[in-house]
Amino acid sequence: MTQPKEFWVKNMVCSRCLKVIKQELQELGITVLSLELGKLLVEAPDLSKAQINQEVTQVLHANGFEIVKSEEEMLVERIKIILIEQLDELPLTLKVKTSEHLSSSLHRDYKALSKLFSSKEKTTIEKYFIKLKIEKVKELIQLKQHSFSDIGYLLDYSSVNHLSRQFKDVVGMSMTDYKNTENWKRNYYDEIM
Repeated sequence: MTQPKEFWVKNMVCSRCLKVIKQELQELGITVLSLELGKLLVEAPDLSKAQINQEVTQVLHANGFEIVKSEEEMLVERIKIILIEQLDELPLTLKVKTSEHLSSSLHRDYKALSKLFSSKEKTTIEKYFIKLKIEKVKELIQLKQHSFSDIGYLLDYSSVNHLSRQFKDVVGMSMTDYKNTENWKRNYYDEIM
């Protein structure tokens, strides 16, 4: 009997991703023991480790994912997942600075995490988190259930002006123009960089 095999997966950042991967692996006779954003634990008593690696790799590649090969890549993916998970529950209430939250969650010095993230992703953690927040703003605008002030509050902006400036810097148009065009373009979290 083979031991369970753990994989770290790049760009697996939504719950729909989890469902698809789980279903496709189960169809191949691979038991999914644990599946969470960015991390997969499987076993297949009838397959060798090499066969498990091949099958899992094929399923992941067919769905646009990659297996993380190094500890550095794993850390970068974990940073992304932690930031994305912060936006799952609104209102966003940052009790500690993002840098402190990442450092304590990953048990690493923030400067080292920041340097690693910047070297691998060609952007800073702060800029990445701003882009994530702006994607959430786009989603909330499209829902048409909140005023801009409410959206600013939900995403922990100090003021609607601060939110407006960041939105325009990232998107290239004002929130009002974005709302009125209704030609909405949003990015999936795994496409943000």
